[in-house]
Amino acid sequence: MFYTTAGKRFPAHAIGRALCLLLIGFLALFWASSAFAHAVTLGDKGYIQEVTGVNIIPFLYLGAKHMVTGYDHILFLLGVIFFLYGMKEIGIYVTLFAIGHSTTMLAGVWFDFGINSYIIDAIIGFSVVYKALDNLGALRKWFGVQPNTKLATLIFGFLHGFGLASKIIDYDISPDGLLPNLIAFNVGVEIGQLLALAAILVVMTRWRATPSFARQAYAVNVLMMTAGFALMGFQIAGLVTA
Repeated sequence: MFYTTAGKRFPAHAIGRALCLLLIGFLALFWASSAFAHAVTLGDKGYIQEVTGVNIIPFLYLGAKHMVTGYDHILFLLGVIFFLYGMKEIGIYVTLFAIGHSTTMLAGVWFDFGINSYIIDAIIGFSVVYKALDNLGALRKWFGVQPNTKLATLIFGFLHGFGLASKIIDYDISPDGLLPNLIAFNVGVEIGQLLALAAILVVMTRWRATPSFARQAYAVNVLMMTAGFALMGFQIAGLVTA
């Protein structure tokens, strides 16, 4: 089977290989950089620390940028929808993740409650490992039961939100205009999530139609699990040396 784009023909199995290469790229970025999953660029950090008053559009942009460039969020979302085919079912899981993420991000910053960034980001890395193991059927095989996937998605959504809340608290954002800015940031995060999800679904839909999907799906989930372990390793090393 071939897919045609701009007059060029690509073999169907190349889609799965492209996903493998993408995950390998994630791993290379993890090992080549000391940046953390919830890190903010110096320019954005300076803006967050200095701005006062209501700034809806800039915080919308910052929220969307965080989600689109957040390796942990994208990997977890990939794991969540990996074997989901119906749009209704995908919508339920993505909504649960969004509810969890939004609740703890908003509440954490508003009530000034955060978790050590190294610890929470290591847990977020574990969420990627967990989802990859779930996709591989390892959890059912090891424990004899299938954990509630919807509940797990909601819980990990809460944890992902705490990761971002902890980072924003560290930047001591101004209380002037705090609530509308946080809401705008959260809306931006959801916009970014929809953009990332749309891109993932385009690739996944084509890939699932190929006969090599089952074989390549195993490899992609192993790579995704490896990326989660790499993220955990960075955070644990940072905690020890901090």
